[in-house]
Amino acid sequence: MAQNDSQSDKNPQTRFYNPYKDLEVSSRNLYQLPTSPEFLFDEEALRKRRSWGENLTFYTGCGYLGGSIAGAGVGLVDGVRSFESGDTTKLRVNRILNSSGHSGRTWGNRVGIIGLLYAGIESGIEAARDTDDAWNSVAAGLGTGALYRAARGVRSAAVAGAVGGVLVGAAVTAKQALKRYVPI
Repeated sequence: MAQNDSQSDKNPQTRFYNPYKDLEVSSRNLYQLPTSPEFLFDEEALRKRRSWGENLTFYTGCGYLGGSIAGAGVGLVDGVRSFESGDTTKLRVNRILNSSGHSGRTWGNRVGIIGLLYAGIESGIEAARDTDDAWNSVAAGLGTGALYRAARGVRSAAVAGAVGGVLVGAAVTAKQALKRYVPI
């Protein structure tokens, strides 16, 4: 190791030690990463969809995030509506933040649970039927709505199940129409 003192600066023959001098590995070879996903088993590579655990995480997370954002918007409107004439700016901001946080958490939890139920039921139906088609999604929507409202009675569960099945059926139909008619 060379020292940087006044004597070595005066001598033009002195060079600093370079630890990478004899290393001729290009960065392309060093960091050559695979471009496609790696699978442990061939059966996993043949499937064209996410696993049940990935679906569970995806639907629950997206549901919680979407519900939180929508709930925060509703809370913002509620917070603005609750203003009184004598409120200071600090009090108004506090009302908005409290209302947005409360509504965001509530809506996020509700929609996240719906996503959790949907992913679990869809994966269970797919495993039981051993097929992956649109009917699995529609049945999962029906089951999710019915299970989510089951505590409120049979009639409420039946209505919520029908609404869930229709909503998922419309979403699946719209997705297939987009795939067919919109070049992406």
